[in-house]
Amino acid sequence: MIVVDARGHLCPVPSLRLRKAIESAGPGAVLTLLATDPMARIDVPFLMADLGGRVVSVVDEDGVLTLKVETAAAPTD
Repeated sequence: MIVVDARGHLCPVPSLRLRKAIESAGPGAVLTLLATDPMARIDVPFLMADLGGRVVSVVDEDGVLTLKVETAAAPTD
């Protein structure tokens, strides 16, 4: 599992770091984003919809959002 630590950064940095990690991850990869910016709760679902992936879970604990996402599966012919 890939962990992207964007704690302490404001929008759009968490989403940009997650996008960069997704670009290097394979199809169907699971990534975890750690963020303290509450906008990540809104931005990440839009990013995942745009990229064809999905948000698996969102946990807010002690001011840290932990967002688990899954990239799109490989296309089948």
